[in-house]
Amino acid sequence: MLRNLILDWSGTLADDVGPVAGETNLIFRRFGQAELLLEEFRESVRLPFDAFHNEPLPGIALSEVESLFCEHFDCQHGVVLLPHALEFLRFCQTTRSRVFLLSTMREAHFAEQSARLGVAHFFERIYVGVSDKRARIKEILANNDLAATETAFIGDTVQDVETARDAGVMSIATLTGFDSREKLCRASPDVMVRDLGELQWLLEFAPPNDEIRIEALELMVRVGVPDLERAEPQRVVVSMTLQLRRAFGDLGDDLARTIDYAAVCEDLRRFVAGRADKLIETLAHEMAKHLLWRFRLGRVELELRKFVLPETKYVAVRLARWRERPLQ
Repeated sequence: MLRNLILDWSGTLADDVGPVAGETNLIFRRFGQAELLLEEFRESVRLPFDAFHNEPLPGIALSEVESLFCEHFDCQHGVVLLPHALEFLRFCQTTRSRVFLLSTMREAHFAEQSARLGVAHFFERIYVGVSDKRARIKEILANNDLAATETAFIGDTVQDVETARDAGVMSIATLTGFDSREKLCRASPDVMVRDLGELQWLLEFAPPNDEIRIEALELMVRVGVPDLERAEPQRVVVSMTLQLRRAFGDLGDDLARTIDYAAVCEDLRRFVAGRADKLIETLAHEMAKHLLWRFRLGRVELELRKFVLPETKYVAVRLARWRERPLQ
């Protein structure tokens, strides 16, 4: 259960990607460099900023670049909160989550923005002007007695994902900030959301930890890249972890309120019988989607084993899927 949330500021709570990209282009023009389109900026920007500026501005001291940035970054007064950010902070307050801020944002810039936007009071402690998030997040865990297994770091960059992973906390990436979806996908965060509104929905409707485990169900399926391999059904084995939308204590000892695991097994047999997939990955993904649609599940974990290589015990794929957020 997540009890503690550490949030980044820029691109996670504050909508400042456009202003920062604009100021970066002003600096590029100052030194005769080509400007970047917003998506080009999102794809190329990375932390620390000296590594980002060294390529387009070789030979220019980082101190000079930072001095120009601070001198010209007067458009920060136009920085606003991202959609759903305020609602998310209020949700955290209502649910009594412990909330911290960890950001590379300069202290003076954050002080101006947070005071104007009226959000500083939502944070138990604020850590800004941090150049090395990896070192600081470990201090935050230790100094505030936070269990890593109950903590998540929410950010918008690859560095944020790596920071969470290095600290052993859950990494949650949001697509509202500096790094593109493609960059974040390559970093493999534990969870990726469109925005904090979607994250709030996931936290509100997250299934309980109680789960049903179905181990090593044998199925006959047509799967394989060559046509010949798909010509006849072959044996695969699937193991599943099914999480209900309610805790076991709320079932009232009533089968109608839980999942009939015999029905799950029979339903999967019927589902795969009509398929012919080239990739075992595709089959696993579609099985998980079908289970979430067909049964009252909040989450599905699935491992699918295929016995195809003679010198191996099996080849397996694993995945986890959550019930999708309804369209609004």
